[in-house]
Amino acid sequence: MNKLWTAAVAAACLSLSSMAGAAEVELRLAHWLPPTHPVQTLGLDPWIESIKQASGGRINITVFPASQLGAPADHYDMTRDGIAEIGYVNPGYQAGRFPIYSLAEIPFHVSNAKQGAKALHEWYAPIAETEMADVKYCLINPHDPGTIHSKVEIKVPADIKGKNIRPAHATMARFVASLGGASVQVPAPEAREAITKGTADAMTFPWNSIYIFGIDQATKYHLDMPFYISSQMLLINKAAYEGMSEENRKVIDDHCTADWSERFSTGWADNEASGRDKMVADSSHTIYKPTDDEVKLWRDAAAPLVDAWRADVKAKGADPEAIYQSYIEALKRNGSLYQ
Repeated sequence: MNKLWTAAVAAACLSLSSMAGAAEVELRLAHWLPPTHPVQTLGLDPWIESIKQASGGRINITVFPASQLGAPADHYDMTRDGIAEIGYVNPGYQAGRFPIYSLAEIPFHVSNAKQGAKALHEWYAPIAETEMADVKYCLINPHDPGTIHSKVEIKVPADIKGKNIRPAHATMARFVASLGGASVQVPAPEAREAITKGTADAMTFPWNSIYIFGIDQATKYHLDMPFYISSQMLLINKAAYEGMSEENRKVIDDHCTADWSERFSTGWADNEASGRDKMVADSSHTIYKPTDDEVKLWRDAAAPLVDAWRADVKAKGADPEAIYQSYIEALKRNGSLYQ
C-alpha cells in the first residue's frame, strides 16, 4: 500500500511539474517563404530554439510559413494587428510606406549580408521607434547581395530598356523604370510563375534562390556583381510583447540585437552565395562579369535613387543628410560598405 501511495504521489508531482513547465507565452510567427527555405532552417529555427532554451520553455513560438496567415505584402499589418505576434516582413513590398528604411534597398551600398545585417540593425534601431512605431522592431535579415538573372543577356543599364523586370522591392522598381524597363511586381514566391509564363524577362534575385524557387531552368544569363540587397525584418506585435512578464521580455530583448541580426543572417548569406558557384560550374548558365567601365555605368545609373530618397525623407520632415551619413558610418564601422 505504501508503495502504491508513493507511486501515486510521485505521479502527481510529475504531472504538476509538467504543468508548471508548460509555456507561459504562445506566439505565432508568420512568414511567406517555403518551410524548407534557409531563412527558416538556418535563421528562424535556431533563433526560436535559443528563445525556448533561454526562457526555460516559458516562451513557445509556432511558425506559419508559406503565406498561411496572409499575403507577403500584408505581414507588417498582420503583425501590427495581432494576426501573428511575430512577422517576417519585407518593407519594400509596400512602396512609399517606410521611406527612411528604403535607403537600404538602393544598390551599391551594402557589400555583404553578414556584417551588413549588424550595420543595418545599428543604423535603423533608433529610427524604427518612429517609422515603425506601431510594432516592436527586433531583427534585420538581408540576403547576400543579389543581381539580375534573365532570359536574354543583360550587361549594361541600356539593356533594361523595353524589358519586363521582376524587381525585388519598390526601390528596384523605381530603378527599372528610370532605365526604360517595366516592373512586374510580385513577391518572391510568385517570381517563378512570372518568369516561366513570360510575364517577366528578367528578375533581381539572390543567387541560390534561383534554385530554391525552381527558376534555374528559365533564367540562363546572370550579371556577376554584388548589385543590391533586399532586407527583411522580424517585427513583434506590441501588445503581445508588452503583455509578457519582465523576465520574458528580457529574453525577447536579448534576441533582438545587432549581434543576433548578424547571427540570424549568416546561414542564409552563405547559402545564397553557394548558388553562384553552382551556376559557374553549370555550362548551361552564362555568367557575365562586367568590366570596371560597365560597373561605373550601373553605379552612375543608380545614383539618382539617392537623390530621390533624400527628397522622400525630407518630405516626411526628417533630415536626409544626417540619416544618410549615419548609414554610411554604420556600414564602414562593420566592414560592409560597397567599394
